[in-house]
Amino acid sequence: VVATSAHAQQVPHQSSAKNSFLSGPSIGEEYTVEITGSLWDPSPLFVASSEQFGIIGSNINFGSDLGLVRKRHREYRLTLKTGRRHKLHVSRMPMQYRQNTVLKRRLVFQGIAWDVGLPVTSLFKWDAWRFGYEFDVVIRERGYFGLMLEAKYTQLEARLESESAYEFTRAQVPIPAFGTITRIYVTRFIPLTAEFTAFKLPSNLADGHEVRYVDFDIYGTFNFSRMVGLNVGYRSLDFSFLIDRDTGDLDLNGIYMSGVLRF
Repeated sequence: VVATSAHAQQVPHQSSAKNSFLSGPSIGEEYTVEITGSLWDPSPLFVASSEQFGIIGSNINFGSDLGLVRKRHREYRLTLKTGRRHKLHVSRMPMQYRQNTVLKRRLVFQGIAWDVGLPVTSLFKWDAWRFGYEFDVVIRERGYFGLMLEAKYTQLEARLESESAYEFTRAQVPIPAFGTITRIYVTRFIPLTAEFTAFKLPSNLADGHEVRYVDFDIYGTFNFSRMVGLNVGYRSLDFSFLIDRDTGDLDLNGIYMSGVLRF
């Protein structure tokens, strides 16, 4: 009288375990607060011109003229999910470039001539805040598509300094922007996201003031759990302005990494 062994549960087949990674509900969308900290290493291009005393300024390239080189920058972002379709975003990105060089060509900045061979110290600062509202028009189990409305507040400062002169120009530019966001889950743990916002203010609408802003961001996320994730992405930012006869053209693009914490 010997009983044979009985199994109450079948061992999952290997293909079933694989399918559980690909199928099932997406991980990372159930949260109220999301905090993101990024390190961005963009390739910078900044050209500025500043007029003073009726003297037209030179178009100064902070790279080729003043020796500006690329460096990493931090960005901080807070997202508050107030409903299934509604999100509020706040982010800040401070940047600062400081360099020393000897001028290779004559420059005119703020009505002052800076001659060839003059040692100068230059500074470029950019401090940008973004306040946004996102409405997700289409929501599916594996992604969504939404519309974005943003208010961007940007502070710019360009400075030249030598032993005999010190000149700077500042600009504060509030910018509305409109855009879209799309997210698609490749697997339940890995979404791909693309954000695009833009705005243009022609000079004939604002008494000689002109602003153009284009921001494109695409990134992939690996969600280790519902609360923790890692982003790897590419961002391109193009910003130009004409304010009180001062002009600037800023182009930043490069790869970044960021950590994500959700509650």
